[in-house]
Amino acid sequence: MNILIIGSKGFIGLHCVDYFSKDHEVWQCDVVTDYTTRNYFTIDATNADYTEVFKDRNFDVCINCSGAASVPDSIKNPLRDFNLNVTNVFKQLNTLRKLNPSCKYINLSSAAVYGNPEYLPIDEAHPCHPISPYGRHKKMAEDICEEFNKNYQLKTCSLRIFSAYGEGLRKQLFWDLYSKSKTSETVILYGTGNESRDFIHVSDVVQAITVAIESSNFEADIINVANGKEISIQDAVAAFYNELDDNSKFRFGGEKRVGDPINWVANIDRLEEMGYRIKVELESGLLSYVAWLNDNA
Repeated sequence: MNILIIGSKGFIGLHCVDYFSKDHEVWQCDVVTDYTTRNYFTIDATNADYTEVFKDRNFDVCINCSGAASVPDSIKNPLRDFNLNVTNVFKQLNTLRKLNPSCKYINLSSAAVYGNPEYLPIDEAHPCHPISPYGRHKKMAEDICEEFNKNYQLKTCSLRIFSAYGEGLRKQLFWDLYSKSKTSETVILYGTGNESRDFIHVSDVVQAITVAIESSNFEADIINVANGKEISIQDAVAAFYNELDDNSKFRFGGEKRVGDPINWVANIDRLEEMGYRIKVELESGLLSYVAWLNDNA
């Protein structure tokens, strides 16, 4: 297959490039200037135009790993978040419509579209009540995927990724824990520690993308990407520091961060029916991430 990965320099994008390059012809696209990588397109970060990317080429699959991925930043810079997560998705699909309408399009969405859940585990039919600009914009991107599927028969699929982590990630919970442990004996965290998340290692995210390529109907499909395991933040922090073999102490300040939901765990029946099986449990995933941190951070 000819596979285009947009956002190929990002966290999930890099892992997609490494994985799919083994068996497929992979083309990359990002805002980062790169003069040496073959099959690479540089996109203007402020006014993306995908015409040159799709002109004279027929991709079988386009995986959109691009966009902003920070709830706090979406609150500070909502227009930037809108442009990266909504406008660019529209531009990509509109260009596909004109130049490569047979291409399968995978949009990496987020569990942030759900907001605070009405019930657990959260299935794909759960109402969407996002509580951050990031979550709202991700839902808009899903709606755009549906729009282009219904009106122009483009093959689209949105993956609602829960709490992804792993080698190469330089933000979010585990990165913050590592960074703070280097400057403070006692790490102070938001919340109470009773908040929960459904963690999934990035290699399993790539596995889920592969499963979607092979088994999705691409009729504006919505699929949860997680492991269906609810883990408290307190337990996750303790597990991380255990793998880090760090003497840092931690406590929770009780302060709630705007835009963060309280509890998350996914119903992944749909993903498992398509063939997904967890390969990296949290303990082994954190061990790999800590090894990467020690070598690279």
